[in-house]
Amino acid sequence: MWLSSLLLAVSFCITSLSVSAAEPIPHKTLNANFAKLTHAFEQLDLTTMENLYTDDAVYISETQERGIISGKENILNLYSRFFNKIKHKNATLEVDFRILVRYTEPNSATDIGYYLVRFHPGKESGEPISEFAGKFVTVFTKDSKQQWKISVDSNTHAAPHFYYDAKPVPNLYYGRQFIAASATKE
Repeated sequence: MWLSSLLLAVSFCITSLSVSAAEPIPHKTLNANFAKLTHAFEQLDLTTMENLYTDDAVYISETQERGIISGKENILNLYSRFFNKIKHKNATLEVDFRILVRYTEPNSATDIGYYLVRFHPGKESGEPISEFAGKFVTVFTKDSKQQWKISVDSNTHAAPHFYYDAKPVPNLYYGRQFIAASATKE
């Protein structure tokens, strides 16, 4: 009897190990969120942004003048004001991300990397295209529907060369691979 109990226990442990080992890291799903972010910024699409954040998300801005923003509604208000400024200027954005590190747990994933934003002012302004870059840490958590959503979004400024110098990492989002703005003027 004890032998059959032992075999049953060992069988259960092996089954449990193979189930957890077989659970792949959801690289495609997490990477797709960065494609959605890119789309949202470039289309000034608040609805897409809304679908990317958890209800209790936290946003930590790069600016010293702004505190920590808590809650999806407050984050969306911030993006709404930003998108309205871009629209008012008849401007457009290009945005891209390069992930260098991804840490995963069964219900959370943390991505660390660089972003680049190209600001295209309205033609009537006569201003040149400008760009800025930064570093980011984004934490995704599974919501009640098992969807990966942003729960923590944090960024700081960085020189654009960090974005351009970032090397691709297998399975991690690497964006459209912008060419340096100075190289495109030649």
